[in-house]
Amino acid sequence: MNQKRCSLVALIVTVLALLYPMNILGEEKKEESKDNFSIPSHVLSISKENTFPNSTEDQEVVEASESTKELIDGVDVPIENPDLIKMLNETSVDPSFISIGYRGMIYLGRWPINYKSLETTVNWEYQMINSNELNNMGGDSNLEMNYIQKEQREVKGALTNKISNPDDIKKMMLLKAKEKTDLPLSYNTVIGKNTKKDNSYAVPMKKFGTLKAYAPALNEKGQVTFGEVYIKLKGNKKSIVVKNVTKQGIGAWIPIQDHVSFSYNLK
Repeated sequence: MNQKRCSLVALIVTVLALLYPMNILGEEKKEESKDNFSIPSHVLSISKENTFPNSTEDQEVVEASESTKELIDGVDVPIENPDLIKMLNETSVDPSFISIGYRGMIYLGRWPINYKSLETTVNWEYQMINSNELNNMGGDSNLEMNYIQKEQREVKGALTNKISNPDDIKKMMLLKAKEKTDLPLSYNTVIGKNTKKDNSYAVPMKKFGTLKAYAPALNEKGQVTFGEVYIKLKGNKKSIVVKNVTKQGIGAWIPIQDHVSFSYNLK
């Protein structure tokens, strides 16, 4: 009898697991929080001290017009590409009210339709940009060292693999990454020569101090949806049709602008 009961319980658990695959015995997986991307204490802003004035990479936010909203709301595939939305805003195709029975398709091209973020992580030591050293091996008192950028360094981000319409995709990935993290992201950042920071590091007697500086960057991974976009005309109505939809994985490194990660070692 006990064996039958155990078999029945096992069967119920199996059925529930199939019906509710969200881990019935544990908590549902939580979405990434912006707190996961908070800047650690060893990463400092140099926006005021940087001798090279970086321009902020603010992406143009394109809002769909009322007519464009009506068009894209009726499409099964979410249309998020700002360049495509901008083109639809500027497209004026109005079927004549007297063209009863008229049918037509206007091909707008193959576009990256949207980008879905799947994984976002930060490498706080993405690229080493500077190293300061202080030798106190023969000293008779403690010394202090500071960060001073020896040479101007440019840190560039990029997509991690080849893909069609890379500029459109970089824009969508940057917008999504900024939305998820609130970090000052840019595909290009420069750390100017002689940039300094007041933070000091003690070098005791008979020690050799090394202060390394790194440019941090965000690693963004996700999936791009492509499709052929048409405007369909039928009588006095028009709609958008997306055909031959495909998906492709993509990744990108996006530097965190005007921030430096420090690593201090004594030997």
